[in-house]
Amino acid sequence: MRANLDNKKLPVIFLMGPTASGKTDLAISLLDHLPVELINVDSAQIYQQLDIGTAKPDAETLKKAPHRLLGFCDPADAYSAADFATDAKKEIAEIHTMGRIPLLVGGSMLYFKLLLEGLSDLPTADADIRKSIQEQADKEGWASIHQQLQLVDPITAEKLHPNHSQRIQRALEVYKITGLPLSELQNQSNGGIKDHYDVRQYALVIQNRALLHQRIEQRFMAMMEAGFAKEVEALFQRGDLNADLPSIRAAGYRQLWDYFEGHYGLDEAVEKAIIATRQLAKRQQTWLRNWPNSQEVLVDNERGYLDKKILYENFLGLQ
Repeated sequence: MRANLDNKKLPVIFLMGPTASGKTDLAISLLDHLPVELINVDSAQIYQQLDIGTAKPDAETLKKAPHRLLGFCDPADAYSAADFATDAKKEIAEIHTMGRIPLLVGGSMLYFKLLLEGLSDLPTADADIRKSIQEQADKEGWASIHQQLQLVDPITAEKLHPNHSQRIQRALEVYKITGLPLSELQNQSNGGIKDHYDVRQYALVIQNRALLHQRIEQRFMAMMEAGFAKEVEALFQRGDLNADLPSIRAAGYRQLWDYFEGHYGLDEAVEKAIIATRQLAKRQQTWLRNWPNSQEVLVDNERGYLDKKILYENFLGLQ
């Protein structure tokens, strides 16, 4: 990519899609066609030791196709969407100085949104997270949930009475979604990249729900055969991790973690993990259906492979 001499904005590519849609394979194949550098946009793949269950590319693949922002956080650390936006902007700028094109690939839609638009609005409600908080409150009482909020957002907690259940639930929900306290989000505004770059956005869409569910189940069972349970067991045995950490809340990890805590058997844990992954894919596809300025790329066919022709044709003009 030559220098920007005609005042056109430098390109950035977003390659988004639900889990098990083939995003990573497609991104890697584009290395043979475009001068791109890959940036990971998967909130679970940022963690070390979360390899099998996140479908992280193996070492041989990463030699051919290095991914930035991949496997650099310890599972005990909290890493937020705002942290990602800051780090991704630095990576994008560095890639452009190399004369290459940043290609951001993944399914963490909040990461994409925050990077694109900046941090201005609070995230929309997440039904699964709200249900989890409500279930915990039903068991332990709202005073216990208020104490939990005090640990992560003492400023907001101080303003709320332990009986203010809806406001406590929302504040804790925002933290679980973004990794940031509500009090910080309300006082923070970071600009996005949409006005500074030519952002080309592509959304992989699988319309055949049965096909997507089949691919999710097949991939998860392959992960189990590859040693996913042992991977989670190693995390469990570290002793410094817990089920409330963002790393352990990832689909698949949380369910197997519950198995090692003795809440249910392995077969039930696997079933619950597959269901959780399907729910994740549904949320991702809901994001994508409402995503402005993106080009949908249908990936449905009986083999489940991608037709890359439409993407290659669009990307050729970026060289």
